[in-house]
Amino acid sequence: MKKILWCLLMAPFFCAAQSYSIKPLNESAKTSLRGLSVVSDQVIWVSGSNGSVGKTTDGGATWKWLKPKGYEKIDFRDIEAFDDRQAIIVGIASPAYILKTVDGGETWTENYKNVDSAIFLDGLGFWDKNKGIIFGDPINDKMSLLKTTDAGKTWQDVSANLKFPLAKGEAGFAASGTTIKTLPGGKTWVASGGSVSNIYFSPDYGQNWQVFKCPILQGENSTGPFSIDFFNEKTGVVVGGNYLKDKENSNNVLLTNDGGKTWQKPATPVLGFRSAVNYINAKTLIATGTSGTDVSTDGGQNWKHISDQSFNAVQKAKKGKNVILAGEKGSVYQLVL
Repeated sequence: MKKILWCLLMAPFFCAAQSYSIKPLNESAKTSLRGLSVVSDQVIWVSGSNGSVGKTTDGGATWKWLKPKGYEKIDFRDIEAFDDRQAIIVGIASPAYILKTVDGGETWTENYKNVDSAIFLDGLGFWDKNKGIIFGDPINDKMSLLKTTDAGKTWQDVSANLKFPLAKGEAGFAASGTTIKTLPGGKTWVASGGSVSNIYFSPDYGQNWQVFKCPILQGENSTGPFSIDFFNEKTGVVVGGNYLKDKENSNNVLLTNDGGKTWQKPATPVLGFRSAVNYINAKTLIATGTSGTDVSTDGGQNWKHISDQSFNAVQKAKKGKNVILAGEKGSVYQLVL
């Protein structure tokens, strides 16, 4: 009774945060997972190193592991799945590939290939089932931008749409495929890091762009924003830090209420470097990285550490309540409320 009364009167956030835990769904694949697409509470796709793609259609009880033929050594850092049959995966470095399956991963079609030595694709997002965008590190100071209007069958280079040259040492991070965020209607945010950190925003499917400063930890190749998420067109969060010093948290989480134009520090930060962040609902957020996982229940103002286990990616189901984390050695876990 004393504990219940203390929770109600003295520390509601602390007690609420204590109720979170994680449980394993898979720990047996020889791959570092960074791509994660949670279609529903039942259908989950993951992708990663060694040409690996994983899929479950029963909420993680059983998994099918796939290796697209001819791409067994590719690092698939991002994935976008639409159901249990259709998915798109992105192989990041030269040669960079975009593959699509329409038969649950049994066969894959190569819809894009780039052998430029400078190509490095960081992440993709879809505004709807047909329109999507991929961004990558700069080539000749221009951010790489690819766009599809036919559900990933073809990709058009639209890099020329972004008129701002990137600074020397400015690039993206592909730690979880989530330094890009899309919302229906064509709104797009891309976060860059390294020597400087910026937020690039397009209101119209990548046709026109604005740039805003992001005052997160920056200045080195290993620093900057590693993930960005928006609950709506105004309310957003960015996390990151220095992946080489993953327990430091001097300035690695920021919040915005004006669509990314300005950013503010929360009252209590996440505990260390974070490579992925996701809104569970308007008030509840989860952030994860190699030094653990944190949860906020007040819109990102205060964060509570719930686990020290290393992960790369986290995502809530597009249709459902399931929250999934993925990381090294094929680890896939579920957030338990």
